[in-house]
Amino acid sequence: MKKMDCPGFLTAGIASGLKKSGKRDLGLIYSTAPTTVAAMFTRNLVKAAPVLLDQQRTANGSCRAVIVNSGNANCCTGDQGMQDAIHMGRLAAEGLEVDEEDVLVASTGVIGEPLPLEKIESATPELIATLSADGLSGFAEAIMTTDTVPKVVSRSGELSGKTFTVSGVIKGAGMIRPDMATMLCFVMTDIAARPDTLKSMLKSAADRSLNRMTVDGDTSTNDTVLLMANGHAGVEVNGAEEIRKFQTVLDEVLMGLAKWLIQDAEGATKLVEIVVKGAESKPQAHKIADTLANSPLFKTALFGEDANWGRILAAVGRAGVPVDPETIDIFFGSIQMVKRGIGCGKKAEAEATAVLKQDEFTLTVDLNQGSASETVLTCDFSIDYVRINADYRT
Repeated sequence: MKKMDCPGFLTAGIASGLKKSGKRDLGLIYSTAPTTVAAMFTRNLVKAAPVLLDQQRTANGSCRAVIVNSGNANCCTGDQGMQDAIHMGRLAAEGLEVDEEDVLVASTGVIGEPLPLEKIESATPELIATLSADGLSGFAEAIMTTDTVPKVVSRSGELSGKTFTVSGVIKGAGMIRPDMATMLCFVMTDIAARPDTLKSMLKSAADRSLNRMTVDGDTSTNDTVLLMANGHAGVEVNGAEEIRKFQTVLDEVLMGLAKWLIQDAEGATKLVEIVVKGAESKPQAHKIADTLANSPLFKTALFGEDANWGRILAAVGRAGVPVDPETIDIFFGSIQMVKRGIGCGKKAEAEATAVLKQDEFTLTVDLNQGSASETVLTCDFSIDYVRINADYRT
C-alpha cells in the first residue's frame, strides 16, 4: 500500500480481542511533538463517554495522542463508562509518557455494553510498541466496524517554499447523516496553526463535505472529527493567503474521505451527488437535497435502477420549502427526465435508466426559482443494508 502517513505522527493498529472476528480493533495516533487540535462532535443528545471526555479535553486546543477502539461504543454505560474512558486514556498516557489530559479517546461499536477494559489494558503495551511512521493503514483497519475497506486519504501542498502534508482516516458505513460529521474521522497535518484558526478551517471543510452526506438518516452517539497540527513542516498558517492554500488541501482530503465513506456505505452500490439548484436560498436548497437524499423510496429506486421521477418530485414537495411544481426540471446525469414538472417520455426514461446503472452519477433538481444551490452526497438502499443492520449485535 502506498505510504499515506504524515510527518511527525506515529500510528498503529492491533487486535486486542474486542472483536469476535479477531480482527484489529485498537488503534493509536501519537505526535512526536505537541499539537494544536480542533474537534467536532455529534449533536445527538445521547453521547458516548469518550465524546463527553474529549469535549472537555479539547477545550484547551492541545493534544499528543488519540487511542481508539472498535467493537464497543462505550455508550449508555453510566458512570463506569466515563471511568473506563478515562482509564483507557491513562493507559496510553503512561505508556507514551505524556500528560493524561493530552490523550483523547474514541470508541465505536455496539451501544449499551460495558467496555472490556481488561483487554485494552493487556494490549496497550503492544500497541505502543508497534507505533511507526507508516502505520496508518493498520490504524484505519483497527477503527473499522461494518466498513469493508480501510479509508485513508493523503494530500500535500506548499507554503513559503515548504511542503506540508494533510492525511486523514475515516470509518463509518451506517448511522451516517449530518449534522455534525457523523463518523470517526482523524486528520493529521504537519503545519502549525492556532487552535481557533484550526477550528475555523475544520468547520469550513466539514460543512462542504462531511456535513453534506448521508447514508441512512441516522446519527451516531460517538461521532468525532479531530484535526491535529504538529508544526513539523516548519510553516505556520495564520494569514489569509496561507489559510486559503491550506484550506484547499484540507477540503480535498475531507471530500475524498466523504465520497469514499458513501461508496463503502452499508450495502451501497451507488454514489449519488444530489444537486439542488435554482432555489431562493442555500438553506432551502440544502433542505430539499437532504430530504431527497434520505428518502427511502428514492434510495430503493436507485438500487432498483428505476428512473422513478415521481418519487423525486414527491420528496421535493414534502421538504417544507415553498416550490412551484410547474417550474421544476430533473436531470439524471445530463439526461433531462422532467421539464417544468412533466415527464419527458419513454426515450428520456430509457436514457436515464442507463445513467442509473452507473456506479457514480449526479442527480440535478432545478427549481428555477432563484440562484442558490447546494449539494448532498448519498447512496442507494440495498437488500444488504437491511441484512447488515437486522442482526448487527449478533
